[in-house]
Amino acid sequence: MLRKEDFMVIHALAQRGLYVCDIATQVGVHPRTVRRALARGGAPAPRPSRRGSRLDPYRAEIDRLLAEDVWNAVVIFREIQAQGYTGRLSILRDYIQPKRALRVRRATVRFETAPGRQLQSDWAVQRPWLAGQETTVHFIVNTLGFSRRFHFWCTDREDAAHTYEGLIRSFEWFGGVPEEVLVDNQKAAVLEHPRGGSARFHPRFVDLAGHYGFVPRACRPARAQTKGKDERMVGYIKHHFFVRYRAFDSWAHLNQLAEHWLREEADARYQGTVQEMVAERFAREAPALRPLPATRYDTAYRECRQVSWDAYIDVRGRRYSVPGSLAGQTVQIRLTLDGALAVYDDEQHVATHRVPPQESGWITTPAHHAALWAQTLVVEQRPLTVYEEVTS
Repeated sequence: MLRKEDFMVIHALAQRGLYVCDIATQVGVHPRTVRRALARGGAPAPRPSRRGSRLDPYRAEIDRLLAEDVWNAVVIFREIQAQGYTGRLSILRDYIQPKRALRVRRATVRFETAPGRQLQSDWAVQRPWLAGQETTVHFIVNTLGFSRRFHFWCTDREDAAHTYEGLIRSFEWFGGVPEEVLVDNQKAAVLEHPRGGSARFHPRFVDLAGHYGFVPRACRPARAQTKGKDERMVGYIKHHFFVRYRAFDSWAHLNQLAEHWLREEADARYQGTVQEMVAERFAREAPALRPLPATRYDTAYRECRQVSWDAYIDVRGRRYSVPGSLAGQTVQIRLTLDGALAVYDDEQHVATHRVPPQESGWITTPAHHAALWAQTLVVEQRPLTVYEEVTS
C-alpha cells in the first residue's frame, strides 16, 4: 500500500517527465499502482495499523540526516542504534529507498570527443573455465571515444608489459592510433598523480607513446567516471561475451573467440547514446586515426641476471643454462610474452630457450657446458693389486 510520502515521490517524478515504468522501479511498486495513484491524485486513505513500526520514533532523526545529505544507510543505522533503535537494517533501507529519487546529485556533463581524438583504457577481471580449470582472466579494454568501437585482449596478468601489449593489439585492430590515450592510475602507466598536480608517467609508457605518436593522459584521482565510456564496455563484455562463452580450451582459443565476437556482435551493435551503429560511426573515425609505425614496439621483459658458478641463471622459478665462460658474470635477458627467452652478453646473443609450461625445473643446452666438462679432472685409477696387498 502506498504511503503519503510514496505518492509525493511519484508525483515529483511524474512532474519531471519520467515514464510510469521508471517511476515504479524507483518506488518499488507495480506500474499499475503508479497509474492509479496519479489518476486518484493522492495516496489511498491509510488503514489503521494494528501495531507501529520500531522505526517510527526515529523517523524525524532519519529525515534530518537525509536533509544533511547523509544517505549511507549503515551510517544512519549506527546513529539511531545509539539512540535506542532495536530494529533491523532492512527496515531502515526500505524507508530510505523511495526517498533516494529526490536526492540532489552532482550533475555530470558527458564529454564527447572528436574523431580520432581519444582512446580510453582499463583492466578488468573475470573467472571463466580455461583448459578445464576455473581461471582468473585479466582483460584490457580499449575504447575509442568517438565511435565507441572497442577491443579487448585476455591474458594471465596485468603488469606493464601486458598493458603495452594490449594497447598495441588494439591499435593494430583499429588500424591506427588516436591522438591521446587516457588511462587509470595503474603503476604500469602512472608512477604518481598527486591531487592538484600533473601525472608522472612510467618511462616505458612514455617511450611507447613516443613510438606510436600519442599523448599519454591520466584520470584525476577518485574520478573514474572520466573514462566512463570504457567502464561501460567492461560491463558489456562481462554481461555479454563471458555469459555467451564460459569455457575455453586455451588462451589462444579465448582470444580467437573474443575477436570473432567483436566482429560479429560488438561492432554491429546500435549505440544508444550516439544513435548510430558502431561500425558505421567507426568508418568516419578511421581516417582521423594516425598510421601505425613501420616497426612494432618491443613489449618483452628486459632484465639483468647474475650467472651462477655452475653456469645457470634463474628466471621466474626455473634455471636456464648459459655458456660456461659466463659463470660469475652479469648477463641481460629478453623474455617475450609468448615465452621465448634470449640471453645477451652486452650486445652479443649467447643463448636461447623456450619457457616450458611447468612451474619449475632445469633447462639445459649441453653445448653450453661442454667446456666445463672438458676441464673436469680425470679420476685417478689405481691397479687392483694395491687393494690385494691391503687385504692379504
